[in-house]
Amino acid sequence: MEYTDLIRTRISVRNYDPDRPVPKDVLGKILMAGRLAPSACNYQPWKFLVVSSSEMLEKVRDCYNHDWFKDAPHVLIVVGLKDQAWNRSYDGYNSVETDAAIALTHIILAAENEGVGTCWIAAYIPAKLREALDLKNNEEAFGITPMGYPKPGFKKSLSKKRKSLEDIVEFL
Repeated sequence: MEYTDLIRTRISVRNYDPDRPVPKDVLGKILMAGRLAPSACNYQPWKFLVVSSSEMLEKVRDCYNHDWFKDAPHVLIVVGLKDQAWNRSYDGYNSVETDAAIALTHIILAAENEGVGTCWIAAYIPAKLREALDLKNNEEAFGITPMGYPKPGFKKSLSKKRKSLEDIVEFL
């Protein structure tokens, strides 16, 4: 898909077909986009956890209690590795959250390009997710997304409410 069309038509999907998992080769293409994402000093301080087993899906779904979330055949979690991220020497800023967000954005756009629905979720319960994934001290989940094909009959609404460029851009 042409890039401008891709970003213009991508939407958050909250309507997944639980009986239609994403094939591994398609998941591979999507994950490759995250792998190729830029990061500060190219440190790539992340792991991508693809949850597909029914046992792990049950544990992960407990961190975000919405029916539509439970239908997705996969949940992807971008985990940032704080001790592997770049730190700015002037003030100690750690780039892990920015790097993880860039990677998840690449993954979400690649999924759209493959016809796979996603929905960036930040409103999960971090403690439950941490426990479900048995994350180490240096690991932090920075975003999760269900992944799957929309249910048959799903219709995409292309109406997006966005601020005008004049409201958000300043040329200095």
